[in-house]
Amino acid sequence: MIAGYGHSPEHAALYAAERSLLISGDMLLPRISTNVSISATDPDGDPLGRFLDSLARFETLPADTLVLPSHGLPFRGAALRVAQLRAHHAARLSELEMFVHSSVAPVAAADVLQLLFRRELDLQQRFFAMGEAIAHLNYLWRRGRLARTVAGDGRIHFHPSA
Repeated sequence: MIAGYGHSPEHAALYAAERSLLISGDMLLPRISTNVSISATDPDGDPLGRFLDSLARFETLPADTLVLPSHGLPFRGAALRVAQLRAHHAARLSELEMFVHSSVAPVAAADVLQLLFRRELDLQQRFFAMGEAIAHLNYLWRRGRLARTVAGDGRIHFHPSA
């Protein structure tokens, strides 16, 4: 069993070394990144950091390991997929950080949805997108790359760190 975090509080991927087989569930998907959202029970949490840290557990799998994801077709090359996921999130975080730094006013999570998701979103997609936006903003805030203020009414805004 390989434990993963971020997509859910704890996620079990099942690995059989003798068969070179991984049932990755949602931790490694072949075409998209899994949903990594903030949780209502931990609104200040860092699920994206936990997810990115968890990926290290999959980087060392043999290249011929057959990965059976919960969505999409089976694939081989877990380490390559991990590298792609890391690059994807690094690019999105960089774009997000630049957006906040170039904004004239503090930024709320709703303000970055169109930046992170460049397509029309239905109601369900907006729900997941908002959770992911907050997870990405919290990641930058937790690392001191952005600052965060909470207004008296509970509204949270992000701005360049001092």
